[in-house]
Amino acid sequence: MPTKTRKIKKPWGYHLILDASKCNEEAIRSKETIAEFAKKVVEEIKMVAYGSPRIVRFGTGKAKGYTLVQLIETSNITAHFSEETNAVYLDIFSCAPFKPYDAIKVFKEFFNPAYIKTRFIKRSA
Repeated sequence: MPTKTRKIKKPWGYHLILDASKCNEEAIRSKETIAEFAKKVVEEIKMVAYGSPRIVRFGTGKAKGYTLVQLIETSNITAHFSEETNAVYLDIFSCAPFKPYDAIKVFKEFFNPAYIKTRFIKRSA
């Protein structure tokens, strides 16, 4: 049975997807810097953290690096920091609206990427 497409009137959630390359090597390898980033981005997008961020370093080859998971009262912030390529892949999803520019500004301050690609999606089922 084919699915129907309908016009979205009010989004359920807002999703920022950020891919960045040639980031600051020291910053993406620093658990402390990543923790500071998590705290600052939560503040800047006017969300409330639900507990402390989980920051774990694992993987091999291209996938080796820290992964960040920060729960927020309205959903989550996740990121993976690739040590081999100095790339960062960040996702922020919230059912409460936020300004993507505020998150991007904080990201640039902490990780100083040479290149950045972003997508902002308004999601609804």
